Amino acid sequence: MSKRLVSAIQEHAFTLNDQALDTVMDAIGDARIVMLGEATHGTSEFYKIRAAISKRLIQEKGFTIIAVEGDWPSAQVVNRYVKEFDEKGKSARQVLEQSFNRWPTWMWANEEVGELVEWLKRENDGKDAADKTGFYGIDMYSLYESIDELLRFLQENPQFKADLELAKKAFSCFEPYNRMPEHYALSTAHFTDECIREVTNLLTTIRSHEDLYSNEQEKDLNMTMNALVAKNAESYYRAMMQDDAISWNIRDMHMVEAIGEILNYHGDETKIIIWEHNTHVGDASETTMADHDMTNVGQLVREKYGRTDTFAIGFGTYEGTVIAGESWGEPYEVMDVPPAKFNSWEGQMHAAAAEDQVILFTEENRHLFNEWIGHRAIGVVYNPEFEAYGNYVSSRVGSRYDGFIFVDQTNALKPFNK
Repeated sequence: MSKRLVSAIQEHAFTLNDQALDTVMDAIGDARIVMLGEATHGTSEFYKIRAAISKRLIQEKGFTIIAVEGDWPSAQVVNRYVKEFDEKGKSARQVLEQSFNRWPTWMWANEEVGELVEWLKRENDGKDAADKTGFYGIDMYSLYESIDELLRFLQENPQFKADLELAKKAFSCFEPYNRMPEHYALSTAHFTDECIREVTNLLTTIRSHEDLYSNEQEKDLNMTMNALVAKNAESYYRAMMQDDAISWNIRDMHMVEAIGEILNYHGDETKIIIWEHNTHVGDASETTMADHDMTNVGQLVREKYGRTDTFAIGFGTYEGTVIAGESWGEPYEVMDVPPAKFNSWEGQMHAAAAEDQVILFTEENRHLFNEWIGHRAIGVVYNPEFEAYGNYVSSRVGSRYDGFIFVDQTNALKPFNK
């Protein structure tokens, strides 16, 4: 590890405080898409800082969308709450616990997000519909929930009988699998292409009928997005049993497609804030993910919308605590995050100054931070004792992001359902 990296960090990093966020806002400039990462799905400080940045983007730069690494139907309940479409008489906690009730619940049903959701509701109060900030989920794990949403709406609106029949036909492929997508994935090798055609035709038909669906309370957008989830989730689960890289790419390409649908729906001038893990928002082409033919949201968004219209901020920590599960579906627990390896990005940030810091990467200084180096990533499943073997992604950090926020000592999220 070059000693020059620590020196470069010491020269270009500055202490994280309110004044630092002023500088971050200046660096974001006129970007239309701001991507805010996180090194874990269970760190309080990451959520709080992203919320602080998001509030300023909404109030100072006119952003009107927060899109999160969560499912569309769940986030729609929150969206309807903050825009006062319904959910009246409830609290943010009630709405989040109701909507994000599938593992890992803590990612969105937590005190940190609850505070932001209540703020959004207050901020939206009295504004015209077009000026209210929405809360949308762009992930694709809600295959059956999205199917339910589509069928319920079409059954309640008999004028769309043709679309209802098409939906029933398309979703008959999934009926034998008892709402267990993994069972569907295991069986796809025995399917013909008929299911693919049916669910793709459904999305095409709904898109062609968009002018017939009411835009009241975004019902037309809800139809399109649930059909999009169903189509892409089918592809994802089909690929999941065959190739990890392909299924990863399908998921991230879906999220970019979802971002595009939301932006197109709200208009050319709309600005969006994206909350996702670093592994999604940090450009994959600047990591060893590219060696495995993997792409991600950060790379695709940069390519689609251009570097001047996008701004990506990564987050990291040296040590602390985190919420995670020992394996998928296991109860969450507070786990210790051990000190980062010295020869990692986080280890070098700590060595440069054991304090909370911000670095902004520019065309003038990126090259100073582009040595290949391990960059820690912790997911919803975490085993601290084994992290040295699988939780570091080799990256050129200066080009992977446009800025980086480092919190030296971090604390676990505060889930509602403790």
